[in-house]
Amino acid sequence: MSMEFLIATAIGALTWAGIYLSLRGRTFPVVLGIAMLSYAINLFLFAIGRLAVDRPPLFEAGVTDYTDPLPQALVLTAIVISFGMTALIVVLSLRSFLETGTDQVDGDPDPETDPLVECDDQGRCEVAPEADKEAGQ
Repeated sequence: MSMEFLIATAIGALTWAGIYLSLRGRTFPVVLGIAMLSYAINLFLFAIGRLAVDRPPLFEAGVTDYTDPLPQALVLTAIVISFGMTALIVVLSLRSFLETGTDQVDGDPDPETDPLVECDDQGRCEVAPEADKEAGQ
């Protein structure tokens, strides 16, 4: 097996896992999915610089075949940016959980776990009147 095939398979698996987790209905899998997608993008950027063995990483006199340093710099920048974005998403999801009492992100209220939602026998849900009074104060 070639190195290109292994890297392409890893990028595909990370992308698949990231998309799958991002489509879940809870915040923690969504955060993990976004992290997986950022790992896939970092690996893709790293693979752009040609996968080569025994090539000098720096310019030397007389060397015409060298490793491209630009993708490595892009990956380092992307790692820092993705770390900051992941921290922001974790804080936002934690704040959302503390505000709503549930970690669902799909927008549909869950009457079993959300204390602010009341549902009738036909499945129609609305915010409880007590919650409206508390929000107005």
